[in-house]
Formats: sequence, C-alpha cells, structure tokens
Amino acid sequence: MRIARINIENFRGVSKGELFFNGHTVLVGDNNTGKSTVLEAIDLVLGPERLARRPAIDEHDFYAGRYIDAEANSVPIKIEVVVIDLTDEQTRFFRDHLEWWNEGTKSLLDGPPPEGTDQAGVFPSLRAGFTGAYDKEEDDFTGTTYFLSPALENGGHTPFRTPDKRLCGFLFLRTLRTGSRALSLERGSLLDIILRLQEKRLQMWEEVLDQLRKLPVAEKPELGISDILSKVQKAVRSFVPSEWADNPHMRVTDLTRENLRKALTVFMGTGAKRQDGSDYAAPFQHQGTGTINILVLALLSLIAELKQNVIFAMEEPEIAIPPYTQKRIIDSVCKKSAQALFTSHSPYVLEEFKPSQVLVVKREAGVLSGTTADYPPAVKPKAYRAEFRTRFCEALLARKVLITEGRTEYDAFPAAARRLHEFDPNRFKTLEALGLALVSANTDSQIAPLGEYFSKLGKTVLAVFDKQEPAQKTEIEAKIPHTFEAPEKDFEDVLLKGTAESALRRYALGLVAEGDWPQHLGGKTPTAAMPLNELRDALKDYLGWAKGAGGAADLLGICSLDEMPDFIVGTLESIQAIVEPVSNVETGDGPVEIAAKPPTG
Repeated sequence: MRIARINIENFRGVSKGELFFNGHTVLVGDNNTGKSTVLEAIDLVLGPERLARRPAIDEHDFYAGRYIDAEANSVPIKIEVVVIDLTDEQTRFFRDHLEWWNEGTKSLLDGPPPEGTDQAGVFPSLRAGFTGAYDKEEDDFTGTTYFLSPALENGGHTPFRTPDKRLCGFLFLRTLRTGSRALSLERGSLLDIILRLQEKRLQMWEEVLDQLRKLPVAEKPELGISDILSKVQKAVRSFVPSEWADNPHMRVTDLTRENLRKALTVFMGTGAKRQDGSDYAAPFQHQGTGTINILVLALLSLIAELKQNVIFAMEEPEIAIPPYTQKRIIDSVCKKSAQALFTSHSPYVLEEFKPSQVLVVKREAGVLSGTTADYPPAVKPKAYRAEFRTRFCEALLARKVLITEGRTEYDAFPAAARRLHEFDPNRFKTLEALGLALVSANTDSQIAPLGEYFSKLGKTVLAVFDKQEPAQKTEIEAKIPHTFEAPEKDFEDVLLKGTAESALRRYALGLVAEGDWPQHLGGKTPTAAMPLNELRDALKDYLGWAKGAGGAADLLGICSLDEMPDFIVGTLESIQAIVEPVSNVETGDGPVEIAAKPPTG
C-alpha cells in the first residue's frame, strides 16, 4: 500500500496544491515551503488517532487564518489522498469504495469499464478525504474523514473511521516530538501501537489503581499539607452539608485508566551511579536527543515487522544523529515499510534515494507544487553515485544555485567571499550566508543544460564562467537568468592579471618557504627578485598543477580587499544584489527599506 497523490486546499500555508509520490519519497525544499504541511495533511486523512485530538484543527490551520468569508460563510479545509498497491485483504475490506488509478497518466479513471481496468498500469485504489470547517452554530471547529467513492444519494459520503485507517497502516513521526511519549502507554504512542498489534490486553489497571489508592502522600503532620487541607475542609463545610468535601487528601494521579496511560512511562539507565552503587534511571524522554531518535526508530522497526504493510512518514530523521546512522535508518525504514515519506535537509539522507524519489517542493503565492529531481543532464547513474551526488544533493536542498564552469572557480569564489566578509562584513556576505549552493559543471558545454535543469526545479540560478565564443554565450544566457562572464578565456589568467603584485609575491614566496613548491617546477621557483611576468608564468603552471588542491582559493585567501581581482569582487557584489535585492536597516524611527546596489556583472 502506498500513497500516489495528495490534493490540499486551504490548509496552513497552502491555498492549493497537488503532489505525486513515486514510492519511497523524500521531500526537499527551503524552510517554510510546506514540506511538513504535506505530512500533516496526510495524517489528518489517514492517521488513526489524529481526529481524537481536541481540537482536531484550529484557526491557524486555515490558509491565512481565513475560515469564514466576507458573507460569514465557512471556508473549509479540504484534503484528498489516493492510495494504491492495496493488499488482497485491503481490496476485500474496501471493495465497496474502490476506484481505478492509471499510473501512467497519474489520474483516476472516470468509471470501471473492463477494458479500462485491464490495461497495464491500472490498479484498484482507495480515495479518502478530510474536511475541516468552522461551525457557526457551535462556535467551534470540526473535522471529518470519509470515503470519496461512492457518493451517497444525499450528496454525502460514508465515514472513514478509525478501524478503516488502522488497516491502511499510516504512522507519522513529527520531529523529536514523538520521543516524549514513545514509550508511554498513552493512546497512539508507539508502545501502545505495538501492544495493540500484538493484541495484548493489559490486565494491570485495577491492581495499579488499588495500590495507588492506598499510597500515602504528604500525610505526615510535620509536612503541613494535611493541616492545610483540614482547614480547607472546615471552611468548605461552613457553606455546604457536612458530607460534602469530606476527608480531603492527596493522591499521585486522578486514578483513572486514561490518566495512568499518560503518566506511566519507561525509565532507562543513564550510566550514572547512586551513592549506594545502584544504577540511576531517568524517564525515556530525558535521554539524549540522538538516543531518543534511535530508540524511536527501533520501535518503528518492530511496528513494521508486526504490521507488514505500513506507510511511515517522518520529519527530518537526521536530527542529532551522525551521518552513518542516518543512512542506516533510511535504509532500514525503507526496507521494512510499504512506503516511507521523509522531509530532510541532509545530503546524507538524500544520497540514499534515487533522484526520481526526490520531490523538490516549492510554494508560490500559496500554491504548492512538486517536481521530481531525476538525473542531471549528462550525468549517468554510475557517475552520480560515485562523485556528483554529494554536490547535486546540496544544490537540491538550496533555493539558489551558483554554477561554476570548473573546479578552480568552484574553489575560488567561496574563498574570496569569506575573505571579503572578514574585511567588511557589512558590505559582503559569504556564499553560505546567502544560501547559495555551488555546482561545478566541469566543462563549459554543461553550464547551459545544468542551468535549465535547476531552473525547472524552481531554483534561482546563477553562473560564472570564462570568456566564451558568442554562440556558446548566447546559449548559456538563454538558459540562465544571471550570468557572469570573465574577461579571460582561462580563469587562472583572471587571477594572475587581476590580483595585485604584492599578493602574488607574498603567496609565491610563502609556497617556497613552506616547501610546497613542486619539484617538477624547480626551474621556475619564485624569488623576491623575479620579474612580475615570470612570476605570473610560474604561478600559472603551479595553479594548473594544484587545481584539485584549491590553489586558487589559497591565493585569494591571503589577499586584502584592495589586492583582490576586480572581476571577482564585482561579481560577488552583483550576486549579493541579486540574491538579496533589498536589505533592512534599523534606524531610530524603525526599519526602512534600502535598495541594494544594482548588479554589475
């Protein structure tokens, strides 16, 4: 069983949206684009315990807080989920509500004619919905779930109840928040789900309640509490009959099953010892964040083994967990679940998915959409796995992408930006602070295809490259909205001609002094008396040899502001103006907007 499509209307930051899932899926995108909203929307429809919360929704769950219109009519939240790959048991159980899904067209058939349902790629499906609205009569918010097929004669729909949802097997883990009650017995906790799946009927309640009723709490006179309660009783009896408010005393809980479910929790050893040498234990949620997450995921594995057909949705599994554990978690959850849905900001998580399973989510003016990443142009699967995927994943996680022609520019521009920021932090920002991810095209012929690829994913795309032939430049500019062409055909020449002589000599002599000048260039070893043209020639050979070692970045890293090439400084200023076109400046009268310097590239 897996979710194929979700439609969302008027929910949180989404006025309207439609997403398609290709099996296991990781949702990526900038913060506040709607990734968590998607999982919350699925939970409203499929989560067995979700509507048991009170209230199920509130004012802030409506888009822009709008739950009534100008005529005081209710503006509802509407969510629709299509589930496919049903098991035989699910097909029999939901037989009265089945529709037919065409995987090729990503749509439902209008009807079930035999010739349509027998086609390849057409499967039985279940479509369920949620509607949330403001009830004027009750001055309250309501939420209901229902089967969307078939419609009843009165226009309504058959309710989609908790037992129906449990058969679907959806489980949503919010970031960290699940850990605080994972090993409690509260309804809907992970331990409660495991007990229910194993059909365990707890028989302990009456025994525990009886013990708690007899447990003395603060009844010693020297504590003073019993004396205060007696005075309270005396004061109350001056207003009510004597049998009222009789014998006030304290107990540890309300002594109900539900109260115990919330109060009981598992204690675990902390590694600390008491003075008597015994182990000190603390509640599960007091463990370290990483430990909590890993233990929660261990419970998930047990649930998957018991349930056999489960859909997991999980927010940011990477939090407080080292990279190698992130990979193991993703691999384990995907293997044990029918479908796993994640949100993530970690390239280590993304590396565990095929690009076709990465859904880049964006939201514009309240409209949510998703684009499947797929492989970048001219990058074969083997090359993607071996080398490109780390840089590619970082770009998928960013909103803005800077494409460089080659490795030299890839190293040089971040180093220059960091150096400029050191000298004038009010004027310059690092590329990391601007939210830019860098991708090296490795050759000028791949700049335009990569630019088109990232533009289709909704990224702001910029590119820096050497001087091009007119036709090549025209192609790049047609695909990429923000381009910066160097004045030289070789970026090393940009560095060597644009960097001040003082910085070149300081850098070159430093290489010699530290023993880093290569032996094969011994005939061109820099000296203090070497003419500038010979020094540039020697450094060009060195930078060509040290391309993979970041030689260009090292050179820019020792430059002062006045020593740095004008092209690099101007390009970085222009990039910053594009990425952050307006900056806020605090004045005595409050914030005012000041237009940034226009781009010069």
